[in-house]
Amino acid sequence: MDMERITSRKNPKLAHLKKLGASREYRYACGEFLCAGEKLLREAMQFGGGITAVLTASGYAPEGLDPSVPVYGAGEELLDYASPLKSPPELLFSCRMRGQTEGAIGSAVVLDGVQDPGNVGTVLRTANAMDVDAVLLLPGCADPYNPKTVRATMGAVFRQRFFETDLDGLRALKAGGLRLLGAALGEGCRPIGETDLRGAAVAIGSEGRGLSKEVISLCDGLVRIPMSPRCESLNAAAAAAIIMWEMCGKCLR
Repeated sequence: MDMERITSRKNPKLAHLKKLGASREYRYACGEFLCAGEKLLREAMQFGGGITAVLTASGYAPEGLDPSVPVYGAGEELLDYASPLKSPPELLFSCRMRGQTEGAIGSAVVLDGVQDPGNVGTVLRTANAMDVDAVLLLPGCADPYNPKTVRATMGAVFRQRFFETDLDGLRALKAGGLRLLGAALGEGCRPIGETDLRGAAVAIGSEGRGLSKEVISLCDGLVRIPMSPRCESLNAAAAAAIIMWEMCGKCLR
C-alpha cells in the first residue's frame, strides 16, 4: 500500500484530524471523530468502526486494515501536534460517527448533565460489559465522540449502542413502554435492592447537581443506592456501574 508522507502542520489532512479532535461542531459537521492508539484501531477494525483514515509514525500500514482506507505517514512531532491527548500517540485515525440503531430497548442508562468525558466513557464501557441495551445522553452531557470520552470507553464506543436524545425523546421512549426510574437521594427513594430494575431505564445525574427537575418529573419512580452515612454521594460512573449490575449484571453469572 502506497503511503503519503505528511511533513507540514499546514497539510490539510493533518489539519482535518487536528480539528476533529479539537471541535465538537466540526466533528458533527463532518460526521467523523478522532481516535488514538493501536488498541482502539484494532477494536474499530474488529467491530466495524468505519475507519476513514490512519496517520502513523511507524512508516507502515497496520496489518489487516482495509486497503481502501488511506494511510498517511508523519513524524512523531506532527502526531503530537494533531493529537488532543497529553501522551503522544503511536497513531491517530478517524472514524465515521454511528447512526442510531433500530430495535427495542429493554434496558438503558440515561445520563443527565454528566459533563466529564471520563465518566461518560466509563459508563459506555461498563454498559457494554453488563449487556445494557443502550446508553442515552441528554443535553449537557460530554460529547461521546470527544477523544477523551472515546479513550475512556476502551473500545466500547464501537460495541455499545448509544445515542443522544432530549426530553421529547425520553417521552417517546416512555410512550413505547419503557419504564423510567431516577437515581436520587433522600426520602421517597426506594433502595435499588428492593426495586425490580429489569426492563427499565435508569436516569443518573451529575455528582454535583443530580437529576434535573425536568427529568425527575418524567420518572415513574425514584431509587437510591444504599451507602454509609459517612458518604455523601458517588460519582456518576460509579453509581451507574452499581445500578447496571443490579439491572443486568446479575444475569451474567
